[in-house]
Amino acid sequence: MSNFFLHEQVYRDLSAIAERRVTLCGAGALGANLAEHLARMGLRRLRVVDRDTVEAQNLSTQPWQTQDVGAPKVRILANMLHRAVGARVEGQHVELTTSNAAKLLVDSALIVDAFDNIPARAAVAAAATRLGVPCLHIALGGAGDYGCGLWDGAYVLPEATTAPDRCDYPLTRPLAMLVAATAAEVIVNFLLEGTRRGFEVTLRDLRVMPA
Repeated sequence: MSNFFLHEQVYRDLSAIAERRVTLCGAGALGANLAEHLARMGLRRLRVVDRDTVEAQNLSTQPWQTQDVGAPKVRILANMLHRAVGARVEGQHVELTTSNAAKLLVDSALIVDAFDNIPARAAVAAAATRLGVPCLHIALGGAGDYGCGLWDGAYVLPEATTAPDRCDYPLTRPLAMLVAATAAEVIVNFLLEGTRRGFEVTLRDLRVMPA
C-alpha cells in the first residue's frame, strides 16, 4: 500500500482487505462522506450507486465544491478520490430499482445502504438477500441529532408513506461525519474480522469537557 495510508498502517494493517469491493448505495451526506473515509483508510475498490447531481444545498454536509453543482455525484466522487489517494471508484449514475438492483450489487464483499428513500432501501435489502451479500443499513433521524447502522438481520424497513422524500430535515456536518466515521469503523472491523456490530449515535453522546 502507498505511503498515503501511513497513519492507518501504523494503527492497523488493512492490506488484506484493500482490494475487497464495497458497494455504497447513495452518495449523500452519509454515502459520500463514508466513501471518502474508506478510500482514505486504504480501501481501493469502491462502487457507488446514486442517481443525483450535486445541488448547492449539499455543500454544507457533503464533500463537494461550488464548481461541482449540477454534475453527477458519483462522477465527482470517483475523480476526487482517485486524485486524492488513487482509489478506484466505480460510479454508477443510475436509479437503483428492484429490476436492476442485483446487477448493480453483484460481486460485492459488502453492501452499504445509505439511501434516503424507502423504495430504494427495500430494493437494496431484497437484492442483498438474494445475492447472499451482507448489508449494513445506515440512516439519519429526522430530528437532526441521531444516526444508526443496522445489519440486514436487524434492519426493519420504515413504513411506506405517500409523502415525498424530504431532503430538508435538520442536519449538521458534525452528525453526518460522526455517523459516517462510525460506519467506516464498523465496515473495516467486518472485513477484517467478520464481526457485525450495529451502532446508534447522537450529538447528545458528545460531551465537551470544561477547560
